[in-house]
Amino acid sequence: MKKLFSVFVFVIILSCTKKEGTMVHEDGYYRFLTYGFPNVERDKLKDLISSQWKIKYENVAGCTVTQELMDSVRAENEKTDLALQKKYGKNWKEKYENDIQKALMKQVDIMDVLITNQMFRKELVSHQIEIDNVEKDAEELDRPDFYKVNIYKDHSTIAFTVNVDIKNRKVNLIK
Repeated sequence: MKKLFSVFVFVIILSCTKKEGTMVHEDGYYRFLTYGFPNVERDKLKDLISSQWKIKYENVAGCTVTQELMDSVRAENEKTDLALQKKYGKNWKEKYENDIQKALMKQVDIMDVLITNQMFRKELVSHQIEIDNVEKDAEELDRPDFYKVNIYKDHSTIAFTVNVDIKNRKVNLIK
C-alpha cells in the first residue's frame, strides 16, 4: 500500500508537463498536491478564484498516508510555492487568502439578495427547496456584482437559474 501511494504521486508528478523548468503546467496553471479529508466549502471558494490565480489542487490520497507520500507532496508543493512567490511576490499567500475571503463575502452578498427576494422565495417553494438548504453556484457575468446563479434541487440537477445584481439588489428569473 505504501509503495502504491508513492508510485501514484510519482506518476502524477511526472505526467504533468511543465513549461521552462517552472511549476507551470501545460494548461497554464500551478498545481498543489493535497491529501486527507477535503474541506468542501473552502474548496468551492478556491475554485471561484482558480482562474484568476491560475492555481489548481490535485488530491493524491485520502486520509491514510505514509511519511514518504507526505514528504513527496511537501517537496512538490514547496517548488510550486517558490514559483508562485516569483510570479506574485513573497506575500502571495496573504493576497490569495484575501481573495478567498472576498469570494466568500460575495457568496454571502448573493445569498442576502436572494433570500429577501419574493420571486426567489416563490420559486424555491415551487421546486420544494428549503430556504435554509439552498445549494447554488454563482458565476460572475460581464460586470462586477452581477452573477448568474444556478439553484440545485439536488446535488446535480439545476432547478432554476437567476441573475443577481448585488449592487441594485435585483433578481431576475432566467430558467
